Amino acid sequence: MRVCLLAVLVCLSPVLVSAQDTSLPLPGTQLLKAEKPLDVLMIEGIDRFCLKEIVAARLKRESLWQRDFSNAAAYEKSLAPYREKFRTILGAVDPRVETAKFELAKQFPSLAPSQTGHSTGPSKYSVEATRWQTLAGIAAEGLLLIPEHNNWNAMVIVIPDARWSPDLFSGAAPGTETAISTLPQRLAENGCLVVIPTLINRNDDFAGNPEIAMTNQSNREWVYRSAFEMGRHVIGYEVQKVLAAVDLLTRMNAESSQTRPIGVAGIGDGGQLALYSAALDNRINSVLVSGYFQQREAVWQEPIDRNVWRLLTEFGDAQLASMIAPRTLVIEACQVPETDGPLPVKPGRRGGAAPGQIKTADIELVQAEFKLAQHLFEQLKVGNQLRLVSSGADGRGPGFSDAAVVAFMNGLGWKNVPAASSGPTPRLRVSLDRAAIQQRQVTEAVQFTQNLLRDSYKTRDKRVSKIDRSSVESWVASADRYRDEVYEELIGKLPEPVAPLNPRTRQVLDEKDFRGYEVVLDTYPDVIAAGILLLPKDMKPDERRPVVVCQHGLEGVPMDTISGPDSDGYKYYKSFAVELVKRGFITYSPQNPYRGKDLFRTLQRKSNPLGRSLFSYIIPQHQVTLKWLASLPNVDANRLAFYGLSYGGKTAVRVPPLLPPREGRPGYCLSICSADFNEWVNKNASVELPFTYVFTPEYEIFEWNMGHVANYAELSMLMTPRPFMVERGHDDGVGLDEWVAFEYAKVRRHYSKLNLADKTEIEFFNGPHTINGKATFAFLHRHLNWPQPQN
Repeated sequence: MRVCLLAVLVCLSPVLVSAQDTSLPLPGTQLLKAEKPLDVLMIEGIDRFCLKEIVAARLKRESLWQRDFSNAAAYEKSLAPYREKFRTILGAVDPRVETAKFELAKQFPSLAPSQTGHSTGPSKYSVEATRWQTLAGIAAEGLLLIPEHNNWNAMVIVIPDARWSPDLFSGAAPGTETAISTLPQRLAENGCLVVIPTLINRNDDFAGNPEIAMTNQSNREWVYRSAFEMGRHVIGYEVQKVLAAVDLLTRMNAESSQTRPIGVAGIGDGGQLALYSAALDNRINSVLVSGYFQQREAVWQEPIDRNVWRLLTEFGDAQLASMIAPRTLVIEACQVPETDGPLPVKPGRRGGAAPGQIKTADIELVQAEFKLAQHLFEQLKVGNQLRLVSSGADGRGPGFSDAAVVAFMNGLGWKNVPAASSGPTPRLRVSLDRAAIQQRQVTEAVQFTQNLLRDSYKTRDKRVSKIDRSSVESWVASADRYRDEVYEELIGKLPEPVAPLNPRTRQVLDEKDFRGYEVVLDTYPDVIAAGILLLPKDMKPDERRPVVVCQHGLEGVPMDTISGPDSDGYKYYKSFAVELVKRGFITYSPQNPYRGKDLFRTLQRKSNPLGRSLFSYIIPQHQVTLKWLASLPNVDANRLAFYGLSYGGKTAVRVPPLLPPREGRPGYCLSICSADFNEWVNKNASVELPFTYVFTPEYEIFEWNMGHVANYAELSMLMTPRPFMVERGHDDGVGLDEWVAFEYAKVRRHYSKLNLADKTEIEFFNGPHTINGKATFAFLHRHLNWPQPQN
């Protein structure tokens, strides 16, 4: 059950200001009259902000494009930078393996043998199990439908939904009564070579490491999690498989000196891959997208394997369609396999898979997006190359309808398309081992990501090596470029908050040594910053003291850092905000928005498609907080320090490094990371240890391409020359001492090389996931130039 801030105050505060005294604001501020708990107000406000930003992105998306409609060649050239951006956010950036041919089962016994079956239609064809190399260590697998003669009319990749294996989809599985789709048979009978790839499915058979734990994640989410951290994606891997097939088909054309058209048709997840692949590769002549194309503003509600960083800033489905022009594109509104995740947790498995739904799109959403795409095709004067087909009533009929297929085949050069055959579908005489094929697809993708993980430090080292380390002054002068890269690429930067702070406060604590005030500040429309300010009672009117910002962890509230031994949070926080006040510091405990389980995790889902993360809001919240704290009469604006535990420690290596003091803008002069510092990229992406996030419910934790942008060492280096410290309990299960020491050693060496060794340290102590408050307190006193208590 969620515990809200006011309830915590009522239950845990030893001296709570009485109800009749809550009209006492801090001097110079308005009275805070909020009735809802501040954590609830914060999450609700950010949620409204996110949804408005998604709508705003749709309205301004086209303004970011500069297409040249003067002629087809100029148009194609103008698309190049957008294709590169799109390829990057899909993670489809690794070089594909050059391979000579589709490999058949008889050449590779690991594939189930597929004896030839023959059709009785206009043209006989055979069915073969096949695979083709894609990336180093990754091969696509599926079926080939091969017409009996070699003079093929076209070559087509037909991509089923992730729920359907190629043999069941095409009706080639022994014992199959009817095919899920007659499209493969229809194409093959009319002289087309047909390739049907296997997609990683939405079952959970291989989602986990059997030596550690299996989960209720779909196989797609299992691949997605570690890949996202490395700037790769399950979608990107599968686009690469489609394009590797296009490579082979193109080579076959060249070797035969023919110019047979290449088509791609897909339904559901396959429709997404068809759209994405054709947007990236102009060798595809005709495209059929069934049951996928629509307005994508609700992508955050879909399965997490469809979460693509920065997708909606520039690439709605209409914009992707425009990347296919002037080639043929057929959009079909139709029924698709629906899903409502997560999967139930099987006995012996871990839960925590992300929620997500796939529903057949409302026809109005399809039509609205199509209308925008149509306008773009018409500007190039190829409006006839784009067509919308509605299958059944309101686009809820079966996919690959006759009208859609005819339009698609027209794009491949058919003027008169024969009707579908009523003859039997050729079947494999021996069943494919679908489980083994699926396991290989999942395992190869995960292992490819793990190889990237092992080598990722080289890319991070290259980034940091560009900063001038010849002196402290040189580092400070040249580190801003890297700091900006980290902010833009890893966090996602919002515009500077410029609204008036409009501070509202109310006194909520009155202790022997201090008073406490709830504080609310405006950050953006709908977005507030909030927290509790503790002011020592012994301050003199003209005295200016240091401030320590004390940050709670996951699912916490500010009062967790304040409340005493009888509270649930004390075992973690040890009232460190109060202990520091007793030492003479002013403290401020912010409310951070990582609270409410799926309520805040969906904020991440709503933000990622705009190239933003939870910290995109947290950093500006701290900006306005620092600005307000610096304005208080008893605060020394040059001595604003940060100390955070757990998710607060996560904050310690993301917020202070990106908020250094600047002229006219206060920043953090010091940062302490407690109970979180780690070899963080491994902590997120490794499948080889039981405490990594690939196995846990924190599906929001993954940060796009962090492995190639900045690990904790690189983030901490951005504190230079400001003091930085790590607090680590030997028994803290968030990681291993060896990992922590390894990652911190890079920070220590960096500071030492700049003759700043006295400005960084690490304390290991015998204890769990908790504030220790010994060496860290001494660190604060020393670097904030504040005397330690004599007793």
